[in-house]
Amino acid sequence: MSEHSGNQLGQETSPYLRQHKDNPVHWRPWGPEAFAEAKRTGKPVLLSVGYAACHWCHVMAHESFEDPATAAVMNDLFVNIKVDREERPDVDSIYMNALHLIGEQGGWPLTMFLTPDAEPFWGGTYFPKEPRYGRPAFVDVLRTVSHTFHEAPQKVRSNADALSARLKPAHPKGETVPLTEATLQDWTRRFLQAVDPSTGGMRGAPKFPQTQFFALLWRAGLRYGTESLREAVDLTLTHICQGGIYDHVGGGFARYSVDEQWLVPHFEKMLYDNALLVDLMTEVWRETKSPLYARRIEETVGWLLREMVAQGGAFAASLDADSEGEEGKFYVWDFDEVKALLGKDDINFFADIYDITPPGNFEGKNIPNRLYAVALRDDATEARLSAMLAKMLECRSLRIRPGFDDKILADWNGLMIAALANAATAFDKPEWLAAAEAAFDFILMRMSLATRLIHSYRDGPGNAPATASDYANMIRAALALANATNNPEYVEQACAWTHVLDTHYWAEDLGGYHLSADDTNDILVRPLSGNDDATPNANAMMVSNLVALSAWTGNSAYTDRAEKIIEAFGPAITANPVGHAGLLGAALDLLAPALIVLMVPEGEDPTAMRAALADVSLPNVVVDEVWADETLPSSSPASGKTVIDGATTAYVCIGPQCSLPVTEPEKLVDTIKTARQVTVA
Repeated sequence: MSEHSGNQLGQETSPYLRQHKDNPVHWRPWGPEAFAEAKRTGKPVLLSVGYAACHWCHVMAHESFEDPATAAVMNDLFVNIKVDREERPDVDSIYMNALHLIGEQGGWPLTMFLTPDAEPFWGGTYFPKEPRYGRPAFVDVLRTVSHTFHEAPQKVRSNADALSARLKPAHPKGETVPLTEATLQDWTRRFLQAVDPSTGGMRGAPKFPQTQFFALLWRAGLRYGTESLREAVDLTLTHICQGGIYDHVGGGFARYSVDEQWLVPHFEKMLYDNALLVDLMTEVWRETKSPLYARRIEETVGWLLREMVAQGGAFAASLDADSEGEEGKFYVWDFDEVKALLGKDDINFFADIYDITPPGNFEGKNIPNRLYAVALRDDATEARLSAMLAKMLECRSLRIRPGFDDKILADWNGLMIAALANAATAFDKPEWLAAAEAAFDFILMRMSLATRLIHSYRDGPGNAPATASDYANMIRAALALANATNNPEYVEQACAWTHVLDTHYWAEDLGGYHLSADDTNDILVRPLSGNDDATPNANAMMVSNLVALSAWTGNSAYTDRAEKIIEAFGPAITANPVGHAGLLGAALDLLAPALIVLMVPEGEDPTAMRAALADVSLPNVVVDEVWADETLPSSSPASGKTVIDGATTAYVCIGPQCSLPVTEPEKLVDTIKTARQVTVA
């Protein structure tokens, strides 16, 4: 029997769980066996939730989970369960919510203490090995919690009952402000006060990209002709693109910046952040034609296709913040190192633009950034800088790389597939579209059991059940590919997945979609929320998807369901509008569903008309290309429309109103700009 025979993570496929397979802690994966053991022994459960790219998860692992003395206390007093939050977002959601109900700030690693029936009764996040940061030592916490569990069972029972009752899904009661054009215009203008006027983003630190919030501001800016909203988005994206949160050497964005200036990132790179930023930048580029956004999108897709393609063509989850046990080591530079690489003729030129100095801008090292002069230089200068960055990338490739979490998540892949499909059409990049379709095919073929999706895949499908976000984001991906390819099979697949959501996830008595399916039987409750998180909320995503499906199919039942979702979360939205930016953006789709019908006579080429769509932003538009002799359903606002003068003819329909026929690409852009904007009385 080996020293670690009590550790049961060796057979898991999650890279995060496998990082802990040699710990002296007797870790168990989440499942009924672990809770059966807790009941058999009468011990409480210690639940530790983290993810592979999480810096403080690594710190706690090195300090405590790899320490035999600490592990001995854990093994003696608890049944210890380790969960990868990316593999089981439903489990993470339940216990993170419990932590908030206790009054603690959230974060990872999440450390929760549960009864043998999986009920939470106390918890925290990172606990240091020795008392510091105002936090008690981990071993002292363990002993205190165990003592309370055995010696004060009524206190534990009282806590567990109170938390379990509050964790049960329920929409808040209270006032609902109707989401009219006037309400959305008023709220989004007020949201501007939350934006940092100097560097963009939301005021204060740390700074997250908050793409759902800024996507809402962008859309409201277009809808209501509010230039200040669009400028706030442009300011934000410009500083994100030029800050240290962007990897100027290798492409791609880190998860957030620890400071107000976007300079010092938390160095992990997550697939979802990059998908959401590429998607938003693509929309803004359509209007602004910003060469900075075009460059950053191309570089980020370059990084994605170079470093993040996993087995079979789908996309991997993340790159770690740490390498060689040190956060950011892979990404930072000594001045002398850059000087030796670029030579004395180029170092001062490069260092001046990228803020590289002998003392450094981060703990004695340098994070390349262009925050001191965010405007791009002339083409010749930028080409010269690109050649220098290529030298640095080649040099950096010889360093020890950060950890790579190559598991494939259906929900995050859905976000990236949609972003790639949209960017491919905007920038006319067939190879990006091919990559999006390859990833979609992988998930459809390898991560499906009959009609049901599987959440996670690595060396074969995992056993983590799909969440509503897996379906919502893959439906969005299917609809983006339908727009890009005009292939009706993508719409059919989106309809099939929507049927699964309606069958297994819909909260009949409350409205909205549960995060977990009705046959996910190893969790305490089924989470139900409309709140934004780091990734889009499934309910917000589905409102937009349902509106698009109604336009594609002519079936108004989809719109009815979208309205029920908005209605269900009405009081929650009214109580906290900023926290529901995703649902507010989706409400714009419901108020003004956007459909462009391209009618193509036989022998005509619609390429020029399609290309014109790259010059105008109309988020979540359905682009339906039909042959001139096809009959549109009577429920379509474009029903009965005809081709004009034997040319490809476009009709721009916002809600039930369609434009006059358009046959010239430039006129199509003007028509969309006029149709998408509304004047609120």
